[in-house]
Order: sequence, then structure tokens, then C-alpha cells
Amino acid sequence: MQNKQFTFLFFFFIAIQSFAQQDGYWDKERATSKQVVVSARKRIIINTEDLPIGTTEVVFRITLLDENQQMANSLVSVLKAIPDPTGISQGSAGAVLLLSKISGEDKCKYAIFSNATLAADYKEKGTTNKACLAQNNPVNKDAKRLSINSSSCLKSNSMWFGFENKNWIMNQRIVLEVVPWVNTRLSSGWSLENRKSVLSLCKSTDLAKKIPNSDNYCVCILEKLQKEYRFNEYQSLLAAEKTKVIKDFGKACFTETGGSDEVYSALRSQASDLAKQKKYGEAIVKLGAIIENDKAIVSDFNAIGSCYILTKQYDKAIRFLKIGEKLDDSELLTKLNLAHAYLLNNEYSQAKSIYKKYQSQNVTDSLSWTQKVKQDFETFEKAGLPSEDFKRILNSIDN
Repeated sequence: MQNKQFTFLFFFFIAIQSFAQQDGYWDKERATSKQVVVSARKRIIINTEDLPIGTTEVVFRITLLDENQQMANSLVSVLKAIPDPTGISQGSAGAVLLLSKISGEDKCKYAIFSNATLAADYKEKGTTNKACLAQNNPVNKDAKRLSINSSSCLKSNSMWFGFENKNWIMNQRIVLEVVPWVNTRLSSGWSLENRKSVLSLCKSTDLAKKIPNSDNYCVCILEKLQKEYRFNEYQSLLAAEKTKVIKDFGKACFTETGGSDEVYSALRSQASDLAKQKKYGEAIVKLGAIIENDKAIVSDFNAIGSCYILTKQYDKAIRFLKIGEKLDDSELLTKLNLAHAYLLNNEYSQAKSIYKKYQSQNVTDSLSWTQKVKQDFETFEKAGLPSEDFKRILNSIDN
């Protein structure tokens, strides 16, 4: 009766665990299953197969067999009935579940190491003080679950098992089985360190530096990268391709995370302050960031055009002012700056036609076109811009 109750409770426990399965799988294809013979009074090292990317836990089983014994079942077959590592307790119950049904009379000690150097030192000297796990009491069978969160044995992509035969006369036959649990999400290669590296790269970009709190922005880019690429695929991209990918995702995330309005408003304010301080080159950089990210409005093109005029870069001024003019053909401040750029670029006829066309209008509700022309010419003269044609233009629009 007690056995029936125990069986019922065991399968009830497994059923409950299945509802809370971790997102992953037992990787039987890259499991380790090796049978070795350890000579009397000798130590040997067994290196596992490389652990797959995304391994977060492993289950291992060690079984010593007598000469004519054979394993009744493999560890892989046992784990088929266990949907994920939560179905294996860290205590003795889980170990009993995993242990081989058959084992011999011989016993051995074993230790696990996280790198080949430590394992080689163990083979030579037998010391286990640097082992990530050591079983110093001889056993004829054992089984354990190791987690990346609690064991340093999983800090590299392989494990080294050391066995010591304490028998002075007889050889020992040992079977080692190791099965990794692979987290599906992490199997894409996006480990914690790899995610940190991308976040660090994102935060170093010019756009991220302009965002007061860039965490959401960079996490958004990371999520898009993880969805689109496995990490090794991302790593194999050329530097220029990586830059483009980050930039393209950055544009989308900039809007999605709500950072664009705040950042561009701040950039406009900074550019305006810099222009008032006559730091036109720095103002151009601020406005250029807005334009480069396709977030510019008419006033941005007008402002950068004005800065280019005051730094005697007339061709650039004309180019950006024309773009602004196309966005809003009714904005007279843009047209006025375009006329200024033509005039200073020795394109007098084109400039004059614009000055004359709008001379009877106001550029704002209280400032006339002619008044604004006079104000701008005074500014240009103070800035040392060529002023030979200023009087000719003023005479033409005053009449």
C-alpha cells in the first residue's frame, strides 16, 4: 500500500512540474557517455563533449561495473521521463532517481575541474583543493545535478572528470554519463556577457549619449537583435554591417521608447543657445543630429541654413534651405534665408527675385519682410560677411 502511495505521489509531482517547465531541452545529441578502465592505484581524466551554447545545467551519473556487468539503462533514457531540471531535486531523492540500477562492488573517488590545467594537476598530484566538486568518500555509483547559478563547474564549455582507483590490485571499469540541459533562449548564444557587450556598445553610440536615460532604448535594440540573429550570426557580420544593423534598429527603438521627442527638443534648445553664443559650428552639429535621424522639421532646416550662412558655407546653406522650402512653401523665414544665401554666394539675380517677391508680406505677425531683411543685414555686417550688395537689395525693396 505504501509503495502504491509513493508511486502515485511521485508521478503527481512530475505532473505538477510539467506545468512549470523551463524553456529548454535535454541535449542527448551532445551528451557524454564514456566507459573507461582505470588501472590499479592510477588516476585518469575524462573530458566531456563540448557543452552546447545555452547550457544552464547538467546532470551526470557515475557507475562502477564489475567485469561482466552491463548498464541496464542510459542516463538519457532516464531523463526522457523528466521534462526539465526542476523535476530533479538537489537532494537525495533526485540522486536516487538518477542512479543506475546496476553497479559493481568496487568504489572510487572522483573530482570535477573547470579547465584542463587543473585536471592535469590532479592527475599528477591527486589534490582536489581546486576542484569545483570533489567526492572524497569512495562510491560505486553517484548522480548529481549541477547548475550554472550554483556551480563553477559550468564556467567553461567543457568539464574534466578525474577518477582515482584506490584498489591496489584490480582495475576498475567506470561509466561516465553527462547530459546538458540547454535553455532555448540562451542557445541562440545571447549569454549574459554577450548581452552586456551589446548594451555597452549601444550606450557608446552618439545617439544613446543624447538620451537622458538610454537603458530602455538600448534594451529595445538588444531585443530586436536577439529576435533577428543568433549571436554567432551577429558576430560574423562585417563591422559596417553591424553598424548598419544597430543604426536601423536604433531608429525604430528611438521612436518606440518615446525618447525621440524629448531628445530632439533638447537638441533644438541647445542649438538655439549655441547660435546665440555665436558657436555656429557646434549648433550645426546639434541640428545635424536631428536631420540625420529624419526627425527634422522646417525650422530645423532654416536654423541650420542660418548657421551655414554665418560660417560662410553658402552652398550647404542653400541645399538645406531648399529642403526646408519643400516641406513648407509658405514659411517666409526659410525663403528669406535662402535669398540671403544666394546673395552671399554671388547669385544676385536669384536672390533679388525672392527679396522682391515677398517684400509686401510679414515674416511673423508683427515683423515685416523688409524689417527682417534690415535686421539680418546688420547681423551679417557685424559677422564680417561681404556686404557690397546689401544697399542695392534694400533700395530695390524699399521702392
